[in-house]
Order: sequence, then C-alpha cells, then structure tokens
Amino acid sequence: MKLFFKASFLLLIAAAITTSSCKSTKIETVKQPPKVVNTPTKTVKESYAYVNPSEGIDITTADASLKWNPKTPYNIEEFRAAWIATVANINWPSKPSLSSEEQKKEAIALLDFLAENNFNAAIFQVRPQADALYESSLEPWSYYLTGKQGVAPSPYYDPLNFWIEEAHKRGLELHVWLNPYRAHHTQGKEISQQSIVNTHPELVVKLENGMWWMDPSLDATKAHSLAVVTDIVKRYDIDGVHFDDYFYPYESYNNGKDFPDDKSWNAYLQTGETLSKGDWRRSNVNDFIKMVYKAIKTEKPYVKFGISPFGIWRPGYPSSVVGFDQYDKLYADAKLWLNEGWIDYFAPQLYWKIDKKGQQFPDLLTWWESENSQKRHLWPGINVDFGGDSSNVDEITNQILITRSTLKSKGAIHWSIAPLLKYQNVTEGLKNRVYNEKAIVPTSAWLDNVPPTQPTINAVVKNQQCNIIWNHDNLNDIKSFVIYFKYKGGNWQHTVVSKTSSSYILPATESGKLLEKIGITAVDRTGNQSLFLEEIIQ
Repeated sequence: MKLFFKASFLLLIAAAITTSSCKSTKIETVKQPPKVVNTPTKTVKESYAYVNPSEGIDITTADASLKWNPKTPYNIEEFRAAWIATVANINWPSKPSLSSEEQKKEAIALLDFLAENNFNAAIFQVRPQADALYESSLEPWSYYLTGKQGVAPSPYYDPLNFWIEEAHKRGLELHVWLNPYRAHHTQGKEISQQSIVNTHPELVVKLENGMWWMDPSLDATKAHSLAVVTDIVKRYDIDGVHFDDYFYPYESYNNGKDFPDDKSWNAYLQTGETLSKGDWRRSNVNDFIKMVYKAIKTEKPYVKFGISPFGIWRPGYPSSVVGFDQYDKLYADAKLWLNEGWIDYFAPQLYWKIDKKGQQFPDLLTWWESENSQKRHLWPGINVDFGGDSSNVDEITNQILITRSTLKSKGAIHWSIAPLLKYQNVTEGLKNRVYNEKAIVPTSAWLDNVPPTQPTINAVVKNQQCNIIWNHDNLNDIKSFVIYFKYKGGNWQHTVVSKTSSSYILPATESGKLLEKIGITAVDRTGNQSLFLEEIIQ
C-alpha cells in the first residue's frame, strides 16, 4: 500500500508478444532504480523530487501538489457518483426484514446499474443514526438492516465489506457516508439498550420532532464520532469518507426552537471565554472537521474526505442568491472548510434548476469555485428528480455540461440513485449525452502525485480479434487500468477496467478500419495514471 510515497519501485521489463500481424515492441531494461526523495506527508507543499529513469520521469519541484502528466491521448477524468441512502430504507435495503441473500442481490443490482451507466463511485450510507451497517464494537447494528437495532444479519455477513468488494470488482470507488451527530431518527423505531441514547445519555438531547441529537460541543461527542470514523478507515478498504449537510440540526426538527444545549453553553461561559453563541457552535463543528481530516490522513492518506453541505453558504453570496442561511442556522461554516482545504472534495447541494431565481445553479457553482483557493475537488450535488420528462433530461445534462465548463476538476454527485432507477429516460439521456464513455476519478495531487509504474503489455491479433494481456508489479497500489485504442483514420478511444482484470479483447477492425494502436495506463488509489504505454498493432 502506498502512503504518499512509493517505498520502492520494481524495474520495468516489457516485451510485446505478437503474431505476424502485430508489430513487435521491446522496451529495454533499465538497471538503476528510481530515486525518490520526499517527506512522509504531502498534505502541505514541500520540496521534493521524483526521478524514475526507466520511465523517463524526472520531476523536481517546490510544489508537491503539482499534478503529474501521464501523457495520455486525452483527459478522461470526471467524478460520477450517486448517493445510496439507508436511513428509513430510502435506497437500500428496500425494507429491514430482507434476508442476507436478498440484501446482497439488491446491492449487486445497484452497483451493476452504476457500472453499466458509466458511473465510477457510490456514496453509501453506513451510519444513519449512531448505528452501523457493518461489524462494529462502537455502535450497534442498524435497525434498517434487520428491523431490530443491535441484531446482526442472518446468515451473518458484513454489509460494508460486501459493498466494498463488489464495488471494486466493478471499478467503482466506495465512499462511506456518515451522519456525525444524529443519534436517533424518527424512522428508526424503538431506541434499543445499545443505542447511544441509553449508553451515553449525557451526550444527547431530544428534539421536538422525536429525533435525538448528539451535542456537538462536547469533547466526548467529538471523541466518539471521531473513533467511529477512524475505526472504519483503519479496518475497511474504503476510498472516501463522506458527511452531508447535517451538523447542528435544522430548526424544523425542534419546531423552530433553538437547539437545547443550554447546559454546555453555560459551562462554556463559565470558562471565561467570550465567543458569541453562534461562533461557539461553529467552532465546535470546525474543530471536529479538522480532527476528522487529520485522523483520516494519519491512518490512510489516500482515503478522501468529502463534505456535501447545504448549497448556499449565506444569502447574498453571490449577490443574486437568497434562501436558507446554513452559517447561521446549521452553524456550518462550509466556506471556511473549503478555503482552508480541510476536505479533499466539496459537494455543495445545488438542487435547484439552472434558471431558478434566487438559487441559479450556475451562479452558485461559480461562486463556490471562486472560494476554492486550495484547489480541492469541487463536485456539486445535483438533484436528478424533476419529474422524469424530457425537460428533466435537458436540465440534468445541461447542469453537467455547466460543471465541465466551470470546474477544473470535473464531477458531480447525483441525488439519489432512486430517480436514476425510476426514470429510464433520464438515465439513458445521461449515458447517451454526457456519460457515453467511462471516466476515472480525478487525481488528488495534494495527497499523492507520484505515478505508479507502468504495466507490461502483450497484444496478439488472431481471428479478427486483438487480445491484450497485461501485468503489473504492484497491484496493491492499483485501482484500475485504462485501455486506449485507435483505429486507422479515427480518434483515440478508451475503456476502464478494474484492477482484477488482466486482459481485454478488441475487434481487429471497426467499420472496415484496422486497429492501429493500443495503449495502457495503471491508475493508483489517488487517481495518478502511469506513463502512457503505446504499442503499434498494424
């Protein structure tokens, strides 16, 4: 596993084994090993050098977040994700009484759907109400799995591990989605003895709509939720950790009344500190966000941390925008998190139409991008469900086209997978108009910009097919492979396959044109592609 730096690089030996119809290619062995000089952490910009003579790479720079150029025919990076909610059984499982096999069948159907429609990530909710859709010693099994909190699936399996394995088989990233403060949801039925409401009543307050919420100001709340995040990162092969817009709760959850934290607020005042109540609440959340980012990077630096806050920071930012004030109501200073780079990707929920007066999609997207001073990924959350008609298709595809023309790092997260399944014409419109080819998740260069070594490749043309076979010396560092190909007189094309694949078959001719060239890159956990390896076929 690579942690910001490659500990070692095996020497590259590649030979093309072809029949008489293929051109033979030989790459000479380079005896000297690559030299790597860098510090263990690249979350801050430091001087470093990366030199790999065997691949003709020589990078010496004062900016350790400089994006590596793999010299591929064109850029194929775009984040394409969908939220999969488990709270109230919104998306999965369809009801809490399903058997383990029925749950697995539904999960596979959702992942197959994403892969077949050229998505590359799933945002999977694993902690909807201080519970767990995975084996945990910190919190009880979720009610939404079995219908009884604290009861494991039977026959036993670990749903999160299953989702990770099946997602990776399909070349999909799996990001775990957690609610950091919600202790019990109104749809969570009875409160079990294992619930944090009963095990740590000093940490929670009851809201008037029936929900229970952890007090974000308490050190024990921060420690507990941080331990949950760290435990998942440590034990599971995830690609990202994801929070949504729930920090301090929406006022409607408490019938418009203020959050009931008088006890902790008075304790703060007794310390002699002088922050206003709003600033104090925001500082509680800010401190936790920083803690989470640091903890993830300490454990596994390549695991991304993303937040999807409410789409408006404050009314008047930009000047055309009116609406809900998350800064003042949820005590979420989302702009600060983006400004400071405490996240790896930022997905403001821009659930309005392009021409919605007061919340116009382009205005909000451009404003958030202008605040992205640390050049993190800005992948907006978009609302897929506008009724499913042809105008719905136009709206969503146009929003994606706007992201492509506005953002340096392309991408979007779709709320949610349900309308994509419900409206076939919307899904077909996305695939035909904007997601017609597969894409890889954009590189997070500030985490790691050292490319993986090249795969070795053999290509054999026989019986009107070109059989491409490859191998890589360090699959632990690899997430996927990209196969590039070009027919005579045509443009380069590509496909993306998972790390478990080691071969791919292409037609030797397409529309009467001979397959002329192929190429391959290996993609590592942070999105770096290896140096493009090209071979002339015929």
